[in-house]
Amino acid sequence: MLSRTYSRRVDRVQAAVDALELPPAVYRTCPFEPRELVETGLRQWLRCCGAAMLDRQVIGMPSFAVDEAWHGLILCTERYAAFCRRAYGRFLHHHPQGGELAGSARRAGSMAEQLRRTAVAWSFVARPGEECVLWDLDVRVGVPEPWGAGTRP
Repeated sequence: MLSRTYSRRVDRVQAAVDALELPPAVYRTCPFEPRELVETGLRQWLRCCGAAMLDRQVIGMPSFAVDEAWHGLILCTERYAAFCRRAYGRFLHHHPQGGELAGSARRAGSMAEQLRRTAVAWSFVARPGEECVLWDLDVRVGVPEPWGAGTRP
């Protein structure tokens, strides 16, 4: 059973993600359609990040398309920083493979471990009856080399 404090923090993340306005600039490097599906995936990812941050865990990104949209959001630096403060109480850094600080990759574990933690994070933030689109989104939007297909833990 989740503690009340944890539940309140997850609720805060959910509310901030729901309120986040995503300008067209988010999609400059993410040409995949339908955009609404990519947006759903990005919002689900940001909610998973909130659960992971509460437990000080590193999770893995199962979707190239969502990763590209996240990059676009990060480039809206002021908007992204304000969102992170509201949702997480601190900045959510992006650590692409090969770009992390020394020792970070070892602490994060393998990508398989990170993806398993993503699935666990989803179990904490999923709304009743909500489908997680992160795992097959790349196939659904036509990413040439999909990341998540077949990797669902």
